[in-house]
Formats: sequence, structure tokens, C-alpha cells
Amino acid sequence: MSDELYADRIAEIAVTGTVVRLDLMSLSVTERDANKQPKPVFRQRVVMPVEGFVQSFALMTQVMQELEKKGLIRRGEPPEKAGGATIKPAGGDGPPNSKPG
Repeated sequence: MSDELYADRIAEIAVTGTVVRLDLMSLSVTERDANKQPKPVFRQRVVMPVEGFVQSFALMTQVMQELEKKGLIRRGEPPEKAGGATIKPAGGDGPPNSKPG
């Protein structure tokens, strides 16, 4: 049996030296914002060396090309419609459950 973790998206990517941190987020079942929409909450962090991130990016690029060929996505859509992620520099405010370093 293998463990699985569901995340709605990558909320933040931070690069510190030779390490890349990907913060995964999901929409809360219980917490709501002022518009009564589910709030995004930190779920888990994936930490990998830059080399592993580069290899992962190459694999994700291949998958994106396949999704485009199948007509499941279209390039040029605004990130909100495509479920895009934000990329923030290291050292900024992290998710509420994050730990420094």
C-alpha cells in the first residue's frame, strides 16, 4: 500500500541554495473567506534538490504537451482558469504551518 496526498495546487515554490521547496495547498472544508469561498490552507511541503526539481519540470512539461494534444488544456488561458501556481521568492511569508530553514 502506498500513501497518497491530495493537493489542489502548488501554493508556493521557494529556492534556497541548492534546495527547492514546494508548498502544497488544498481548499479547506471548514474555513471560509469573506465571500464564503473555501480558504486555501497549507497541506504539506515537498523538499528536493535543484537537480530533482529540474528533472520534475521536464516531466511536467511532457505531461503538459500530452494534455494539450488531447485537448484537455489550451495555452494562453489566464492562470485562474488553468489552475496556475504562484511562484514566490524564498524568505517571504510562508504558509501558517511552515517552519524556517
